[in-house]
Amino acid sequence: MILTFVGTAGSGKTTLTRAFGEYLEGNGYRVSYVNLDTGAKRLPYKPDLDVRDDVTAWEIMEEGYGPNGAIVESYDRLLPRVSEYISSIMELKGRSDYVLLDTPGQMETFLFHDFGVRLMENLPEPLTVYLFSPDILRKPADFCFARFFGLMIELRLGTTTVPAMSKVDTVSNIDEYRRYLDDIEYLTARLRLEPSTQGLLAHRMCLVFPELAPPTRVLYLSSKTGEGFDDLETLAYEHYCTCGDLT
Repeated sequence: MILTFVGTAGSGKTTLTRAFGEYLEGNGYRVSYVNLDTGAKRLPYKPDLDVRDDVTAWEIMEEGYGPNGAIVESYDRLLPRVSEYISSIMELKGRSDYVLLDTPGQMETFLFHDFGVRLMENLPEPLTVYLFSPDILRKPADFCFARFFGLMIELRLGTTTVPAMSKVDTVSNIDEYRRYLDDIEYLTARLRLEPSTQGLLAHRMCLVFPELAPPTRVLYLSSKTGEGFDDLETLAYEHYCTCGDLT
């Protein structure tokens, strides 16, 4: 099984890659780790495949590039070797139960660069986990944004994408978050009361969300406590078999 963790900077992708991998290993699974972040300085896990062996963003910065330009340039240089990375990931898949892909901290680099898109399009049935942290969810429209962004990731990468709120151990009112994220009808009704243009737009988007979005459930994960790891494992299994869906 190939699981790819995608999310905004600070959403906890790398920490989750390590924690979930350790959880799987503790349950007797063979796990391989892939680092796709050219800008990572340190990793809490030992990667079996690491793009930094070929190029790093900080080395490119020494050539005079700024931080953002160095990130983009690093994937320009990796692009000609994307087929090699696909082959290497497939080799890892052949000898592992799970292959965990840790993507760049700057999510837009992976989503908007051909390297990320071509990589994902040529892997067999990868499951993408879209992470977002609770600190971006401040008002009802934010919940609409989070759900629709997961849909945009699926459209861009062409992979089944599961939305997952990370760092759930940092919130005390998890039931309130669940109410907005799990019940689109409730969220739509709440947005109808918003007087702003933003609220109106979010309301209209949520009205069509059930028609556009494939059936899936939201995950609630904590790398610190392991909460939700059993749900993620179950969902990954359902994705790779014919015995269930992701609702």
